[in-house]
Amino acid sequence: MGEKKGFFGRLVAGLAKTRDNIVAGVDSIFRGFSSIDDDFYEELEETLIMGDIGINATTAIMEKLKEKVKENRIKDPAACKEFLISSIKEQMDLGENAYEFENRKSIVLVIGVNGVGKTTSVGKLAGQLKDEGKKVIVAAADTFRAAAIEQLAEWAHRANVDLIAQQEGSDPAAVIFDAVAAAKSRHADVLICDTAGRLHNKKNLMEELKKIDRVIDREYPDAYRETLVVLDGTTGQNALSQLKQFKEAANITGIILTKLDGTAKGGIAVAIQSEYGIPVKYIGVGEKIDDLQKFHADDFVNALFDNGN
Repeated sequence: MGEKKGFFGRLVAGLAKTRDNIVAGVDSIFRGFSSIDDDFYEELEETLIMGDIGINATTAIMEKLKEKVKENRIKDPAACKEFLISSIKEQMDLGENAYEFENRKSIVLVIGVNGVGKTTSVGKLAGQLKDEGKKVIVAAADTFRAAAIEQLAEWAHRANVDLIAQQEGSDPAAVIFDAVAAAKSRHADVLICDTAGRLHNKKNLMEELKKIDRVIDREYPDAYRETLVVLDGTTGQNALSQLKQFKEAANITGIILTKLDGTAKGGIAVAIQSEYGIPVKYIGVGEKIDDLQKFHADDFVNALFDNGN
């Protein structure tokens, strides 16, 4: 239980800026209105949208809230808060967030533009899986940036996992080919590939990912596939447009949302799931290896509203 509490404590701390941004506004609306009317709803809606929760998600949350207020004959704005919290949770809950790849022989592709914390996320994930007793191999297939290869080598060393890499500028699919061969011969449980760090030329990106897919389909058809896109939480709505483009290029199964501790835009976690129906699977709330956490909507919303019960 101590570990869970530690996680929750870090989440509460990590979401401080977002809480100041969204929750302070919400609370002042609850306090400032004596009755529940259109103005009250309008202000609430605006605060959620300004908090990067996004228009689609906010609309759905508000509809749910209005239903609940009606059903329960709520008259006092302050009594709305619990209903608002549960409406936000419902909006984010996409059923069981699958971490199926942990239980199978799997290949995890991690994609994302440079600077979002992609390579760091690969390293942290590798370290965590290794600590759970899994045999992990990481592949440095983001070959267009020498620093990415060096950085991953450093993480692999730290996490004590095998690294498969070639020199800068080599073909990413060739690195994956080598990595798959290594994963099979060394009986790895999980192969995590740091890949695709560019988005400005989407055609190239698509070709690269298609080639990687072909290699995996041919060489390791029975591997369970997970494709995670890393998005920087500090970029708010911009993260959504990146996701849209990656989604056109690859079959994205989940999202790693980083740098939430440095931003007031943490509401983006709600928006993403709502807009695209792709689950946020991990969130980054700090620099340390265990600051990459599995994402649970309940914990997230409780931490956001500091409902630590």
